Amino acid sequence: MEAGALCWPRQRQVLFVFLFGGVSLAGSGSGRYSVTEETERGSFVVNLAKDLGLGDQELVARGARVVSDDNKQHLLLDSQTGDLLTNEKLDREKLCGLTEPCMLYFQILMDNPFQIYRAELRVRDINDHSPMFRDQETVLKILENTAEGTAFRLERAEDADGGLNGIQSYTINPNSFFHIKISDSDEGMIYPELVLDKALDREKQHELSLTLTALDGGSPPRSGTTTIRIVILDINDNAPQFSQTIYETQAPENSPVGSLIAKVSAGDVDSGVNADISYSLFDASEDIRTTFQVNPFSGDIVLTALLDYELVKSYKINIQAMDGGGLTATCTVLVEVLDINDNPPELIISSLSDYVAENSPETVLAVFRIKDRDSGENGKMLCYIRDNLPFLLKPSLENFYILMTEGGLDRESQAEYNITITVTDLGTPRLKTQHNLTVTVSDVNDNAPAFSQTAYTLRVRENNSPALHIGSVSATDRDSGANAQVTYSLLPPQDPQLPLASLVSINADTGQLFALRSLDFEALRAFEFRVGAADRGSPALSSQALVRVLVVDDNDNAPFVLYPLQNGSAPCTELVPRAAEAGYLVTKVVAVDGDSGQNAWLSYQLLKATEPGLFGVWAHSGEVRTARLLSERDAVKHRLVVLVKDNGEPPLSASVTLHVLLVDGFSQPYLPLPDAAAAEARADPLTVYLVVALASVSSLFLFSVLVFVAVRLCRRSRAASAGGCSVAEGPFPGHLVDVSGAGTLSHSYQYEVCLTEGSGTNEFKFLKPIIPNIQAQSSGRNSEEKPTFRNSYGFNFQ
Repeated sequence: MEAGALCWPRQRQVLFVFLFGGVSLAGSGSGRYSVTEETERGSFVVNLAKDLGLGDQELVARGARVVSDDNKQHLLLDSQTGDLLTNEKLDREKLCGLTEPCMLYFQILMDNPFQIYRAELRVRDINDHSPMFRDQETVLKILENTAEGTAFRLERAEDADGGLNGIQSYTINPNSFFHIKISDSDEGMIYPELVLDKALDREKQHELSLTLTALDGGSPPRSGTTTIRIVILDINDNAPQFSQTIYETQAPENSPVGSLIAKVSAGDVDSGVNADISYSLFDASEDIRTTFQVNPFSGDIVLTALLDYELVKSYKINIQAMDGGGLTATCTVLVEVLDINDNPPELIISSLSDYVAENSPETVLAVFRIKDRDSGENGKMLCYIRDNLPFLLKPSLENFYILMTEGGLDRESQAEYNITITVTDLGTPRLKTQHNLTVTVSDVNDNAPAFSQTAYTLRVRENNSPALHIGSVSATDRDSGANAQVTYSLLPPQDPQLPLASLVSINADTGQLFALRSLDFEALRAFEFRVGAADRGSPALSSQALVRVLVVDDNDNAPFVLYPLQNGSAPCTELVPRAAEAGYLVTKVVAVDGDSGQNAWLSYQLLKATEPGLFGVWAHSGEVRTARLLSERDAVKHRLVVLVKDNGEPPLSASVTLHVLLVDGFSQPYLPLPDAAAAEARADPLTVYLVVALASVSSLFLFSVLVFVAVRLCRRSRAASAGGCSVAEGPFPGHLVDVSGAGTLSHSYQYEVCLTEGSGTNEFKFLKPIIPNIQAQSSGRNSEEKPTFRNSYGFNFQ
């Protein structure tokens, strides 16, 4: 963190540290630890739990983590044991260069409560680098009249190690002319000087070669060598002289390459070659040599690489001037690098949570710190987020900030937030950094499934195939994930008599409804039940919807003839007097149909007749009547086939066979027939036997019915005076025919035999055997008043 860096939320400038519920921010004293460089990865540094006075599992519970100032993970915290370990091999020379001691600064962050501990790690040097000379050979030109004791400064060697492992001494191979003298520089480093012990004589020896050795203080010591080649020159008694010993200049860090930084100048009072001066960098580090270049003829110092105030704030450049005779002089150029606002602020995330439950209270989402590598106003910062978000940005210790929610969120209103954290400095021009965070609101099961309709009406045609898909219900849940996964089920019916489990089933995943068995409209016209939809949240939420199933009628019932009943016994024979007029009611065919609607609309027609044109059937009532007057020529016995047909699609039908006997009168049914009739009777004795049998059975049955009715229903005196049928009030006896249907006889029909006084034998008819009650299968028909019809036989139709 840069010194003097300030950061506060927009429109909420703060000059103090916020303390808020649930988070404790504390700064402890600095912890100091050390480790030797090049130690293997995973090496033990210290047990932080013991050093900080924490329990064994407290580091795990509080989510302890290590944050480095340079945002590099040099150290690793084993939260289970509390040990602080190295995360990589540490190279002191790469980390700190020549700076000694080499310190790495880091913080230990813990949550619940939130605390920050500052600590530093010293990387101890080992002797892993040998001294090195920049040049393998150095040429030194010395005048032959150089006085004894003259010292010549030599370029020093460089050793990446520091302290005792750095260069401690220089030696030279034994010779008669020179020895090495060790001197200290202003920077606290030593450099070698070659001291002349004996006068030189160029005529005897014009060149010498010496080996200079640099030794460091390691154990064992390391060394490096270079060759000093000494060229003995003729006399040049004046060395160059700089106009200034020290030059001072300033250069902005955004200076382009090739910019003129400074200009040095030296003069020599000699003449000729001995006065020709050339300039060069002297005893310059690699960094200086790559950053600056001096023109050997003009002394102009130009920039060869970009400057960076944040890396190097100043340079000290040594310039050497050499004349043609080999004499030299040096000066120093001090370059101060001026800071400009060229570094945008940095935002370093220390802790981040991408998810937050929608019903959570104030929750910490991110912990981060900001820094700016610039200085002064360029390094002061502001930090803020948009005001219309349900989040707070709270400053903390040492430019740390905490991003947290203001309160509970609603995922159904907004499931995701894009938060832009903006950090801007106060430099000119202002630079800013933006960091985008995406926070997903995790779902909580707070919405029950909702059906698309409160009630569903489904229709299914009867006689359906089992497992038929009859419809679907649908419910949606505004939640997500398992909380939005809806399962469907059938709820227990309100009517305990309804066998719902055997009628329908539901697909738990899709809501599709299926008929389990074939439905019969005549047995069950409609039913309803409730369907439940539940999500898979914890706890699960549910809702209900009403489903009505209407069974659509199909024409699956043929008409059933109630009268005359075709039961395979003796055929039905009707007696018609020959004196009957046209339109005489012979009998009435009574039929019902178990279906409903147009499927139960019945129509009657005469399909076959022994003598066409003699009888007719009314299409809607089923009454069989004479179509004309009877004559003596008409046959005695007639066979009629009546077809009963419904109005379904396709239509279904039934037929009934009627036998009609033409007689002269009911009182003399067995008198000798006319000649033609006698001849026919003789020709067909079976017909005569049939007529006699039918008359006997009918008489016996009629007598039984009369006795029953007289005892149970009629008062004899009223019957005698009125000459009609006496029927008791209230419901008919249970032995009478009761037909409930949905056909042409849409109501209950009850038949009772009534005789009138003076009717005579010619008015006597008999009732066919009573059939069992037939109860219609439709349970939804209403009882209505039953109209009463009387035919010529004296039968009541109700």
